[in-house]
Amino acid sequence: MNYLVLSPFYPENFQQFYIELAKKGISVLAIGQEPYEQLGQGLQAAITEYFRVNDLEDLDEVKRAAAFLFYKHGPFDRIESQNEYWLEHDAALREQFNVFGMRYKHLEKTKFKSKMKDYFKKAGVPVVPGKVVDAIKDVDQVVSDLGLPLIAKPDNGVGASGVFKLTDEASIQNFKETWDGKTPYFLEAFVDKAVVCTYDGLVDIEGNIIYETSLTYNKTPFEMVENQLDMGYFVEKTIDPVLRDYGQAIVKSFQMRERFFHIEFFRYEDGSYVALEYNNRAAGGYTVDAYNHSQRINLFRDYAAMIAGEELPEHDFAQYSLVCSRRDGYDYRHTDDEIKAVYGDKLIDRKALSGAFAELLGNVNYFFVFDDRAEADAIYEFVTKRK
Repeated sequence: MNYLVLSPFYPENFQQFYIELAKKGISVLAIGQEPYEQLGQGLQAAITEYFRVNDLEDLDEVKRAAAFLFYKHGPFDRIESQNEYWLEHDAALREQFNVFGMRYKHLEKTKFKSKMKDYFKKAGVPVVPGKVVDAIKDVDQVVSDLGLPLIAKPDNGVGASGVFKLTDEASIQNFKETWDGKTPYFLEAFVDKAVVCTYDGLVDIEGNIIYETSLTYNKTPFEMVENQLDMGYFVEKTIDPVLRDYGQAIVKSFQMRERFFHIEFFRYEDGSYVALEYNNRAAGGYTVDAYNHSQRINLFRDYAAMIAGEELPEHDFAQYSLVCSRRDGYDYRHTDDEIKAVYGDKLIDRKALSGAFAELLGNVNYFFVFDDRAEADAIYEFVTKRK
């Protein structure tokens, strides 16, 4: 079995996907732009052949690299980067080489926030009202229709990048002046007094959910980026039945196969939910590692087992897992030694982040496991308290 992957080196923790695939006897063929020597021994040993390109953004160059690997090793059985950034490249290569999986025609419903809303509604899940604007002249009409405050997001965008909060005439004017007027924006009602939570998991080749879990964030991604706050989220020990029902209905509506999903919701104080976004991949940063720590599993290995056609073991939610961050440039009250002294029995890992993930998730992530949900707030407060 030939498995083609783009950008095997980044993100670093996702290298474990390819190492586990190789352990299953799957031939991992890779295209990236890092020098081979930079990959490290573990990844080098897992990859059957690595083709280095000058620019991974150049789809024509990537296609030529894939054609060489195809000619040398035979047809590809799967093409997957596990990375939101390369989803379009993945789809283009699948079409070029007639490989199972998501094609361009499948991307629209997961790339555009406006399209996601249609599928959420189809699944019977509540959504926040919103409208697309294609030109600056239409902004005032949408503001009039929806009222303030609003959040303006690129209709085709990832995370909190390029997001504006519209609260008054000054912020509306700033949005108009900053926006290029060409990139379609999706304007929706600003949700206050709600937390972001998720329904995450993995579907098999038939679209059956074979793994599920849930995260709860202490701040919205927009708040964290706008105010450079320290992130905190934890893996829930149990999944709210209402959230599970909504999540399963959405997964059925989107009809994806053999993929991770990461579905974001707002949860209001009364326990009700509205669907926010469908991400057609695993959660970013070290979130997969957080799942593994919380549930004492190895989701990298489980994914490889699924690709190899094996049945996955049943998973049990063992304990809570908290991830909290720190950002470079701030002075924190407690040192790493003090964190270890107070919470050393619960601290299981500390990892640095770089690149695009650092803007949202911070420069350092701390991982804790614990049994009492109330501990999460105390640990987060201790780790992120600034001088």
